Amino acid sequence: MPKVMFTISYGIKPETRDRYLQVVRDLRTKYEAQGRTSYSVFEAKGKKGHFTEIFLSNSMAEFDALEDLQDEHIEGLVQQLQEFVDKGGMKYSTLVEVE
Repeated sequence: MPKVMFTISYGIKPETRDRYLQVVRDLRTKYEAQGRTSYSVFEAKGKKGHFTEIFLSNSMAEFDALEDLQDEHIEGLVQQLQEFVDKGGMKYSTLVEVE
């Protein structure tokens, strides 16, 4: 089964950086506790405040189940995160591993 990578890229409002980083830490802790998908956040080199979240799932079925695994706490954290995003908005990409 091919792996699936889902990315979300965006910039954040500079004044929200500290709160954003705390929300990302909380999200990582929640996703790691579930143990069903890999979750990482990267900041673009040379572009402070520009981030990419990466979800790596072991199969399409696991990827499709991501939303079903979100409890109220995760949904609240995601809503907070969306408030930090700048006017450029979010860009989404789904990649499927070549077999």
